[in-house]
Amino acid sequence: MTKKISFGALISLTIASVIYLFVYPADYKVTFEAKALPGTINQTLKVWNMEIGGEILEQKGINELQQRIAFNDSTHIYNWSLKAITDSTSAVTVNIKDKDYSLQNRLRKPFFDIPIEKQSVKTVTNFYEYLNDHLKIFKVTFDGETELKSTYCAYVPLKGKQSDKAKGMMQNYTLLTSVMADNQVELNGPPFVEITRWDIEKDSIHYNFCFPIISSDKLPVHPIIKYKRLFAKKALKATYNGNYITSDRAWYTLMKKAEDLNKNIELTPIEYFYNNPNFGGNEINWKAEIFMPIKK
Repeated sequence: MTKKISFGALISLTIASVIYLFVYPADYKVTFEAKALPGTINQTLKVWNMEIGGEILEQKGINELQQRIAFNDSTHIYNWSLKAITDSTSAVTVNIKDKDYSLQNRLRKPFFDIPIEKQSVKTVTNFYEYLNDHLKIFKVTFDGETELKSTYCAYVPLKGKQSDKAKGMMQNYTLLTSVMADNQVELNGPPFVEITRWDIEKDSIHYNFCFPIISSDKLPVHPIIKYKRLFAKKALKATYNGNYITSDRAWYTLMKKAEDLNKNIELTPIEYFYNNPNFGGNEINWKAEIFMPIKK
């Protein structure tokens, strides 16, 4: 009987060792809680990644990213997992492996300190501080359900990276302004962006940069500028304050609110901008109203 128990214990220990050495996803794991939704963490992580010279290897939706970072003579793989806890906080888990020395790390870890531990804590802490600094420079306020009013507009169709949206607006602001002014077209509200397609995993968007105008029979013909009417629709609304480069942080708030409220939404946000960045000023005072249409 004793031999059977010992043999069973040996088998269990062997299986546990194999799982630890070859199956467990990390040489080291770091966890923390952040006062941000997964989408905001995701986008901030990608900006930080570029600044430190890392590489995003893979993304699965908003919540899972794999990152590669080189440190002197070793390369570490960071697997980030983001999970919303509330409508404003997330749990972050980072499983970290050394690309070339993972097995050695796992053999040494029960008995010795391993270099990847110190480096991992330092790196994740660096991102945590970077994220907190970013969270100080914008604000998103959920305003509830509303009706997005119908409007006629002149627009320029654009596409590119999600983070380049503001650049596309700036490049075409003067064009729309001058063509409308030269042809005495009457404006009818602040400029806005209509997202027509959003590929979350590739961070790419197709969008229209629009000037609301009064429709007439004498609108100027232009090779780039087009015209159309946006019809009234129900939408969830948020107010964003901050640099317009990161106004998409409000998109993630609206997605989470839609989930909480059991609202079926279209991932085609519309953003109205009330400040001209060319005039400068404190960015936290810049205002945008963000709408996420509700499906009929």
